[in-house]
Amino acid sequence: MGARRRVPSEQDYAISKETPTRTLAAPRLPYRPARPRAYRPRIGVIGCGGIISTHLKAYRDARYQVVALADPMIERAEKARDAFYPRARVYASAEALLAESSIDVVDIATHPEERVELLLAAIRAGKHILSQKPFVTDLAVGRRIVAAARRKGVKLAVNQNGRWAAHVSYARQAIAAGLLGDVTSVDLQVCWDHNWVAGTPFEAIHHLLLYDFGIHWFDMTHCYLGPQRATSVFAAVCRTRSQRAQPPLSAHAVMEYPHAEASILLRGDTRYGPEDRTVIVGTRGTLISRGPNINEQTVTLYTARGKMVPRLTTRWFPDGFDGTMSELLCAIEDDREPSNSARDNLASLAMCFAALESADRQQPVKL
Repeated sequence: MGARRRVPSEQDYAISKETPTRTLAAPRLPYRPARPRAYRPRIGVIGCGGIISTHLKAYRDARYQVVALADPMIERAEKARDAFYPRARVYASAEALLAESSIDVVDIATHPEERVELLLAAIRAGKHILSQKPFVTDLAVGRRIVAAARRKGVKLAVNQNGRWAAHVSYARQAIAAGLLGDVTSVDLQVCWDHNWVAGTPFEAIHHLLLYDFGIHWFDMTHCYLGPQRATSVFAAVCRTRSQRAQPPLSAHAVMEYPHAEASILLRGDTRYGPEDRTVIVGTRGTLISRGPNINEQTVTLYTARGKMVPRLTTRWFPDGFDGTMSELLCAIEDDREPSNSARDNLASLAMCFAALESADRQQPVKL
């Protein structure tokens, strides 16, 4: 006679199965931005649009030396100078700033269309660079810029500041420490009201959510899954009946990996009950982070030993911007590639661009 087959119970169906309830002290992980030991270069900023105030606040809090600002609308550079670095020089052109031999590092925060030539000019000038995201709009162009920086000995990083949001950085460190084992799935969901873009230039961006906003979440997915690379992407977008903005405010993307899956859900027409939620499942543990927005997050780490809730003290804004610049400066000081290098960022962009193509073609795209 064959072996008797066991009848499934409620616990097998996860109806009454409980997660570990024993609460333990959370591991102390280096999730805060690391500062260079002694390197304090002179920094120049090119492009003084609305987001630059967050950059400059982070740099001022870190006591970094911003000595020059450039913008063709010079009054914007003057406004930024007066608010954060009263002694900084102001220029109406990037060329004049790049000609300053005393400047070691530049933060190029212009729009992507005008940034390529500025990046190449900064490389020719021998400046180390922090590039605004998205790094490029064409992967071939990105590879060309990366190669030019390598030949010149220039460190080139990308301002993917979401990596240093407290919950994202803690998750990255937990994965690096082996607390989750091998990551088998990543699910990211953001429900919030993005109708504020109505009547602004953001409405003209093709695939606003998947591209301009979602690039952070594609980059997070890339970080969480480490050396694994996505093999295909399927994405779709939808305009809700109630949204006020023109671009579709509902979008999702599903990425397939050799031994894992990942999903990104962006619900930009959520008027009530906003939530940002992350679930990372591994062979040794699960990390869940949730909160009403990207700054207010509670992380819970579950393992066979119990659950752990770290107390996180930094926020995405402005600490994420501290993290991107600080990592670049540490890399210059240690003569290594920054973890947020442009070369590494091309993997995130490849996923994002594949998602845009998939949404347009309404079919999966191979990577």
